[in-house]
Amino acid sequence: MRLCAWYLYGEKHRGYALNPVANFHLQNGSVLWRINWMGDTSPRGIGASCGMMVNYRYFLEETASNSALYLGSKQVRASEEVLALVSQFQQNSKL
Repeated sequence: MRLCAWYLYGEKHRGYALNPVANFHLQNGSVLWRINWMGDTSPRGIGASCGMMVNYRYFLEETASNSALYLGSKQVRASEEVLALVSQFQQNSKL
């Protein structure tokens, strides 16, 4: 879960999210909201993402500012839950 949070939040290509689905949602102003362990147990889900599924949440009054923040400053908006996982990853990682 921590590694997944870091991958979605912290791994970048030219400053933007490395994951194309994350990049799509973040460009459109979403918040990286929740990571669901075994959220997709189909064979494709297990093969593509180890069964993890991610929720992106759109707060309509914040989409324009979130999009501008991501596109301009390359900052990802994320929930406290996701940020806690990112922090745990950073504390325990040897990368």
